[in-house]
Amino acid sequence: MLENREFLMRRLHSLLGIIPIGLFLTQHLIVNHFATQGESAFNNASHFMANLPFVIFLEIFVIYLPLLFHAFYGLYIAFTSKHNVGKYSYLRNTLFTAQRYTGVFLVVFIAWHVFETRFQVAIGNAADADFNMMANILDNPLMLAFYIVGVLAATFHLANGLWSFLVTWGITQSEKAQRGATYFTLVVFVVLSIIGIRALLAFV
Repeated sequence: MLENREFLMRRLHSLLGIIPIGLFLTQHLIVNHFATQGESAFNNASHFMANLPFVIFLEIFVIYLPLLFHAFYGLYIAFTSKHNVGKYSYLRNTLFTAQRYTGVFLVVFIAWHVFETRFQVAIGNAADADFNMMANILDNPLMLAFYIVGVLAATFHLANGLWSFLVTWGITQSEKAQRGATYFTLVVFVVLSIIGIRALLAFV
């Protein structure tokens, strides 16, 4: 009974990491990338997303609740899981460890990012999470470095999590399929990292 519950929890954790969290991260990075086209382009894209119909419902049930479950159950996995020595290669076990470390870091990074942006708007310290807000945050070189590490951690965690998702859900069962998935997820990591870092540098 306990094993079945843990199996289902891990499946749900894996699924939520891709849908909707992974999709939201991809969308968030693409919206931020509008900053490379100038202040007005970013503000228009951000304003459009902030004014979607039922935006509060979407944020709570599509972003925050899935993210909280994924984060807290991910912390449980990070501090209780052991390496899959003998089952996977040295590279896979290294990525397994990196997945746990980036997950723990991302809990801190995302909480700080939400505090600096959405929370400040919610309590009235800022009118909107616009281009100037991000430019002011990233004007500090330490914060810029923190955000670059945060973006790289997020894109790696998503890409490597996508590999795990494909295995967990039985989509890539053979060694050949898993090797192909490794190359595919590497491309995902590189592409999303470039989009995210270009967006950050556009605010500086």
